Amino acid sequence: MNTLRVLIAGGGTGGHVVPALAIARELRDAHAAEVRFVGTARGLETRLVPEAGFRLDLVRSGQLKNVSLATRLRTAIDLPLGVMECVRLLREFRPQVVVGVGGYASGPGMFAAILLRLPTLSFEPNAVPGLANRLVGRWVSAAAVNFAQTLRYFRNARVTGIPVRADFFAIAPKDAAAPPRLLVFGGSQGARVLNEAMPKIAPRLLDQFADLEIVHQAGARHAESTAEAYARAGVAGQQRVRVQPYLDQMPREFAAADLLLCRSGASTMAELGAAGRASLLVPFALAADDHQRRNAEVFLQAGAARMLTEAELLAGPERLLDELARLLADPEELRAMGERARTLARPDAARQIASMIEKLARRS
Repeated sequence: MNTLRVLIAGGGTGGHVVPALAIARELRDAHAAEVRFVGTARGLETRLVPEAGFRLDLVRSGQLKNVSLATRLRTAIDLPLGVMECVRLLREFRPQVVVGVGGYASGPGMFAAILLRLPTLSFEPNAVPGLANRLVGRWVSAAAVNFAQTLRYFRNARVTGIPVRADFFAIAPKDAAAPPRLLVFGGSQGARVLNEAMPKIAPRLLDQFADLEIVHQAGARHAESTAEAYARAGVAGQQRVRVQPYLDQMPREFAAADLLLCRSGASTMAELGAAGRASLLVPFALAADDHQRRNAEVFLQAGAARMLTEAELLAGPERLLDELARLLADPEELRAMGERARTLARPDAARQIASMIEKLARRS
């Protein structure tokens, strides 16, 4: 067979882009594949994909779900144009397989591939597929999913888990002599509920744990206001508190952390398992089909995490302070939670998905 060529369509948030890059690296490194991406100008792929050394083409697309009528109308106009742009790209690149990872560009890319009768694979990390994957599920050649209950949405689906960068699996247990660190993040775009709650309790938490460090990824739109909230609380400028719009080296940040306060999106959960780190999870209350709570419950049942609902957090920050203090006061339990989290990891997810893609290419 000639050089394997694969087009990966999708993006938007880190939950789409990061697993897609893990698949791309595996295809490149293990199968000598040529991999290109198609995304939109509004997603994280515009920065992360070129940084990883892959070519990115941009097409028009947008949101259809949970948005205003004006946005839906604009998307209805952009979507067929995006499909036509993807048809042109596919005819130019001539991939053997097109992979949809969800997000804005996944729909146009996968629809174009189906129109051209190219082999397709959908990657779906959540229990209930997103809109793009639901729309193409009955026509794709195969699918890689994270949950057994998701198999029914696709043809030729297989439970593989979520691809995670090898760097996460290489993370060692935290050095007990290092200062304790809390890593706070709400995904690539931040989480307002965490951005507002943490500055309110930070002074008391830092007083209670004299060596504690806090690293907070607030999202590009909220970094300034979050830093100002810490300043009003009297902890700005301290070396013990660092607020960033986005953390580029997440494996390094996980390695330095004893505890993570975070959302429970599928990719985040996969990274927690790979890294073997304890977490206090705050599921996004408006996630489709409440999938973030379902993700969190898997870790709760394994004793790998604790959970606070958004309703509990919005009722007042005291509960958050109590939970964090209780966890940080017990380093042995944090280590045990991390070990339990690691038992939930799927280290061969990227390899399995790349193998499925290679087999589809061979059959074509």
